[in-house]
Amino acid sequence: MKELSFLVDEKYKGKRLDVFLQSVVEDTSRAVIQKYIEEGLIKVDGKEIKKAGIKLKGNEKIEIIIPEEEILEVKPENIPLDIVYEDDYIAVINKPSNMTVHPAQNIYNGTLVNALLYHFKNLSNINEDNIRPGIVHRLDKDTSGLIIIAKTNEAHEKLVEMFQNKNMKKTYIAICKGNFSKKEGRIENLIGRDPYERKRMAVVEVNGKPAITNYEVIDEVQDFSLLKVNIETGRTHQIRVHTKFLNHPILGDITYGSPSKIIDRQMLHAYMLEFIHPITKNMIKVIGKIPEDFNNILKKLKFDMEKINKIGE
Repeated sequence: MKELSFLVDEKYKGKRLDVFLQSVVEDTSRAVIQKYIEEGLIKVDGKEIKKAGIKLKGNEKIEIIIPEEEILEVKPENIPLDIVYEDDYIAVINKPSNMTVHPAQNIYNGTLVNALLYHFKNLSNINEDNIRPGIVHRLDKDTSGLIIIAKTNEAHEKLVEMFQNKNMKKTYIAICKGNFSKKEGRIENLIGRDPYERKRMAVVEVNGKPAITNYEVIDEVQDFSLLKVNIETGRTHQIRVHTKFLNHPILGDITYGSPSKIIDRQMLHAYMLEFIHPITKNMIKVIGKIPEDFNNILKKLKFDMEKINKIGE
């Protein structure tokens, strides 16, 4: 069971309670919110609410109890993996696009976790559920690239601490629309659920979490730019939200940009990881091979491939 509370900003005055909660509670549909209301799991200013359509006045305190989900068994599947680093404590996988990291929302097959359970004898089990063994951080389904897996609970705990303390250097490459007036920059603001479209995240002024993205244009052609991106935080859709915020959405990102005629997924790849091993204390640097579809677009748009290779030097 999880308990959440929200203070309603004045700008939500007049909005329906269920619509507001749908926009601020992650991975929850409006139907589920209405079910919580019917079950008496939501209070406004301390009073139990039974009607989903009540209009907010602003400045209310909303409390919500989210019951535990039914725990389902996740089965191993013989799905090929590109394992770029492995020892007794951790592994680094170069995840393909079109692969969900862990089961969620009735998706229990074809995920990275299904593959991990087949390929590895030992995975950390520190997560509260049983559907995320070994998972320390995530990548979006259609984002390709490097993801670290913990084999032991000790390694998992220390990796989480490293992410929290920003001791993990994550370098992405992205193809964005348009040419940037500033060839490098730092974006620092809050990211939260888009109040008008619950499936998206957005730069917000309230009910958000700090997000920091550093970018550098490493090459540009007419109408497109190739970015090297380092993130200091790991918010949901962070790079995609921040490039949209700069009015240069990632090519192929239909959620934060527009459909592309030349590619059917966002051109974002987690290219390189640099960190001190949580157990051995050795310096680890790994590069995830750029997938074929990404390479094809780089060549089609005539980007300089040598400039990408220099990122890892």
